[in-house]
Amino acid sequence: MTEGSSNFELKFLDFSPAAEAGKKALPEIEEGDDFLDAYSRTVTSVVAKVGPAVVHITVKRKAPARPGRAPYEFEGSASGVIIAPDGYIVTNSHVVEEASAVEVSLADGTSYSAELVGRDSATDLAVLRVPGSGLPIARLGDSDKLKVGQLAIAIGNPLGFQSTVTTGVISALGRSLRSRSGRLIENIIQTDAALNPGSSGGPLVESRGLVVGINTAIIQFAQGICFAIPVNTLRWVVSLLIREGKVTRGYLGLAGQRVPLPAELVRYFDLKQEAGVQVMSVTPNSPAHIAGLKEPVP
Repeated sequence: MTEGSSNFELKFLDFSPAAEAGKKALPEIEEGDDFLDAYSRTVTSVVAKVGPAVVHITVKRKAPARPGRAPYEFEGSASGVIIAPDGYIVTNSHVVEEASAVEVSLADGTSYSAELVGRDSATDLAVLRVPGSGLPIARLGDSDKLKVGQLAIAIGNPLGFQSTVTTGVISALGRSLRSRSGRLIENIIQTDAALNPGSSGGPLVESRGLVVGINTAIIQFAQGICFAIPVNTLRWVVSLLIREGKVTRGYLGLAGQRVPLPAELVRYFDLKQEAGVQVMSVTPNSPAHIAGLKEPVP
C-alpha cells in the first residue's frame, strides 16, 4: 500500500525465523520504588498488567513445492494477546494464514496447541483458542479516545525475543491501510513504538494498561513508522469471528478518504458536516462502478 506516494513499501510484520530466547521474568512493581521516575513507573506498571497476557505464537507452514525438492515445513514466530480467560487469543490474520500447526506459549512458559477460530484478512485480525482456563487477560480500551502524542507501549516477540517492550507515542490517527486482501482498513493507528518482524499480533497499550490496538505493519526501510489495527475494530471483528467463524460484510468497490469541505460551501448549503468523502479509486464492475461513481481525473 502506498499513502500519497509510491516510493516506499509497506511491510507487514511477517514471520521471523523461530529463535530460542530465554524467558524473562516480568518485573514486579513494589511500593517505594523511588528510583523510578514517573515515566518509568508508568511503563513498568503497564508491563506488569499486560505482559502476562501477551503470548508467543509459533506457526508451521508448508513450503511451496519446487521441482527436485522434497516437501518440507518451516517455522515462524509472532505475537498475540489473550482477551478472555477461557483461552481466546487475538493475533493478525497474516500470522496464521496457511498455517499447518499453531502453538502458543504463555509468559509463564506454558505451551498449548491452538485452534484457529476464524480470521478476517480484510482487517488482518484472527482469533485462536487454547484449551486453558483462568488465563491472564488484557483489558480492552477505547481507540476512539486516543490523542496524538500520548504514550504508546508495544509488547511482543520481535525476531523471537520473548516479552520485548518498546515505547513511543501515538504519531497519528485515522490512517488508511490496504490489507493483503486489497480491502482498505480505516482508522489505523500510527505509532513510533518500535516494531520488528515477529511483533505481529502483539498489543499496543496506553498508559493505564488498556489495549488500544493490535500491531500489524511497518513501512519497510523507514524508522518509527508503524501501524496498529484499532481496538474498536477488533471488538466488532472478534465478536463475529467467535460467533460465526467469519466476517460477512457489504461491498461497494471503492476507496475514499475524508477531506474538509470549503467553508463557503458549508455555509451556502447550510451543511451539518464540515467534511466529506472523496472517491480515490473504483473497482471495475463493482456496485460503485455500476452506480456511476468515477475515479478523480489526474
